Amino acid sequence: MFKRWVVYLSSVVGGLLLVGGVLGALVWALISARLPSLDVLTDYQPKLPLRVLADDGTTLAEFGEERRSVVKLAQVPLHVRQAILAAEDSNFYEHSGVDWVAVLRAGYTNVTTGATQGAGTITMQVARNFFLTREKTLLRKANEVALTFKIEQELTKDQILELYINQIFLGQRSFGFAAAARAYYGKPLEKITIPEAAMLAGLPKAPSTFNPFVNPKRAALRQQYVLRRMHELGYIKDDEYKSAQAAPSTVKADAGPTVHSEYLNEMVRQFVFDLVGESAYTRGLTVTTTIRARDQEAAYQAIRRGVLDYERRQSFRGPEGYVELPAQSKGAESKEALAEALEPAFAQFPDADDLLTAVVLDANAKRVIVTRGEDEVYTLEGESIRFVRNALADGAPSGERLRRGAVVRITQDDKGAFRITQMPQVEAALVAMDPKDGAVRSLVGGFDFSKNQYNHVTQASRQPGSSFKPFIYSAALEKGITASTVINDAPLFFSAAQTGGEEWEPKNYDGKFDGPMRVRSALAKSKNMVSIRILRSIGPSYAQDYVTKFGFDAKQHPAYLTLALGAGQTNPMQMAAAYSVFANGGYRVKPYFIKTVVDTKGTVIFEETPAAAGKDAEQAIDPRNAFIMTTLMRDVVRAGTATKALSLGRGDLAGKTGTTNDSHDAWFAGYNASLVGVAWVGFDQPKSLGERETGGGVALPIWINYMKTALRGVAETPLKPPSGVVSAMSGGDPSGLTDTAGVSDWYYAEFPPKQFVDPLTGNSGSRNKQDDEVRQQLF
Repeated sequence: MFKRWVVYLSSVVGGLLLVGGVLGALVWALISARLPSLDVLTDYQPKLPLRVLADDGTTLAEFGEERRSVVKLAQVPLHVRQAILAAEDSNFYEHSGVDWVAVLRAGYTNVTTGATQGAGTITMQVARNFFLTREKTLLRKANEVALTFKIEQELTKDQILELYINQIFLGQRSFGFAAAARAYYGKPLEKITIPEAAMLAGLPKAPSTFNPFVNPKRAALRQQYVLRRMHELGYIKDDEYKSAQAAPSTVKADAGPTVHSEYLNEMVRQFVFDLVGESAYTRGLTVTTTIRARDQEAAYQAIRRGVLDYERRQSFRGPEGYVELPAQSKGAESKEALAEALEPAFAQFPDADDLLTAVVLDANAKRVIVTRGEDEVYTLEGESIRFVRNALADGAPSGERLRRGAVVRITQDDKGAFRITQMPQVEAALVAMDPKDGAVRSLVGGFDFSKNQYNHVTQASRQPGSSFKPFIYSAALEKGITASTVINDAPLFFSAAQTGGEEWEPKNYDGKFDGPMRVRSALAKSKNMVSIRILRSIGPSYAQDYVTKFGFDAKQHPAYLTLALGAGQTNPMQMAAAYSVFANGGYRVKPYFIKTVVDTKGTVIFEETPAAAGKDAEQAIDPRNAFIMTTLMRDVVRAGTATKALSLGRGDLAGKTGTTNDSHDAWFAGYNASLVGVAWVGFDQPKSLGERETGGGVALPIWINYMKTALRGVAETPLKPPSGVVSAMSGGDPSGLTDTAGVSDWYYAEFPPKQFVDPLTGNSGSRNKQDDEVRQQLF
């Protein structure tokens, strides 16, 4: 009877096992048949951000939702790979995709302790990350196992590990260990140390829980576990283990690219988006720009310094805001209450690079105590509070007074001491380009991109003021006026009938008139009356047409006498391109800032082919004209309104300052044979910069501070006269009114030095007895 039951039960169990096996095989066959192709793995195309590079390969920016850098397995340091295996799958190179020992161990732990322990291998994680959802069902698990076996059959272990290293999410928007190395340590993967590798390897299990920024204690415990496993597996020696255990945390938030090029980056982003659309942010395109990283950072720092120097000459406008702070008292509760009260201020008024947000704790006429948080309290006295002394007076208006709870800005001086400053309202811009082909070397479109994204280099439309005069003088050279022509710097008055509107009585900036002077001196001293007389002589319509040779739009520069004073509209980029014509010998080049756009396979999507001066660029003006104008503008630097530039210790600099009516705009455009730079300062809503603020005082220092870096190591290029230019002794002022005997100057060969513009009538012609008599009578 017993044997019969045994046979019966055995038959039933055997039958069930057979049916289960058949069904299992059928299910496995169905699942295997429905498995996706592994093309996504064999032809791995992750979502890679748009990367912007300087011309030397320095990273300027990345655009994309995901941080990701794809690396080959051979590029991953051995100790990083070992840390990953120790943390995630120490038997990776032994099992066939599923670690059955780990599965049994995890099952035993789950049953005996009730704790949940996973047994997923690296291959299973690859299957899960590429093909499956996170739902926990038997069908999904079966799909995962089937995919795992398929991956193991079609890919090598090294290929699987490489996919894992590049695809796994590690927090901080980082996908892959290369991106995580920069996100958590601010350096490339190849420079990651053993303890840092252990920290990164501990992240895949729970990126949020073990994020060292969010949960440093939990992250440290996980790191120690990974180090212990590395030691147990023989990956690191005893001394390496002890050293790694004791190593202090080196976690460092990724500050991103160290070069400030935000305005340029945005120009690149817009260009590439227009080129390829939304895929710009996922195709892994690399844009190589013309920007020089060192010079770009110098431009940014020059703008910051120039604007903040200007701000120190202004009045303190008052705190940016106020916060209610708890009454002063001691104890832990007081510190917590203060920290809670400070939080809204720091959220509403974030730091702006070196302009740090601080809140006043106490203030009187002799000292101000400010805080940036519990561990940062500063007592400021003397020069550190001089800028805000009016706001400390008893009679200061309530909205401007410094008191407890006032939100202010502090910054460090060259000696490291903090002082109170303020967030500028004024804007500034600087652009520099190579005059030989138009390659933009530096571009800063404003003081702070986070505050104002308006790009003043390309989008602003401003009056150039006296920085436009060289183009009028260049036009005059083509009409027979020479550098030694004498013109009268005397008052002018135009009636309403002459102007067709209101009466106009222009003035020189200093309000003085120096009488007859040579054109060379007039430009160096930026004499408005001489410029107007020159324009009246050659004709406004002729000048309006002539300036289009430099790339200016005639419609933006109406044919009125005010054109002589730069009353038209332009922007720094147009000015840089226009001054390049003088710098390169008369050729018109087009500014460009992108060299190439390539995809991940090296296929060139876009490549700029710039026209070069002296080769295929358009000849805009006579080379002799460009040469003489450069000699004129070198005198602006040597003895005119831009003598501050002599501090650079170079003899090859030329340029022109510019200050518009009521000092609404301040300019300096300067160059040598290798670089053209234009600096501008003004308010978005035009208003006076101040009665004594000029292009030479506001914009020129920015240009100088930039050129200190940009021209470092650049040899001076001799200025060689082109054919058709002659040097001659002037033989004296043709008007007979000034003594210029013995002064050498340059002329077109066909225009003799005796040509002049009558200082009284503005007409050009030859000297004669009647003219002499007229001049003698009126002077």
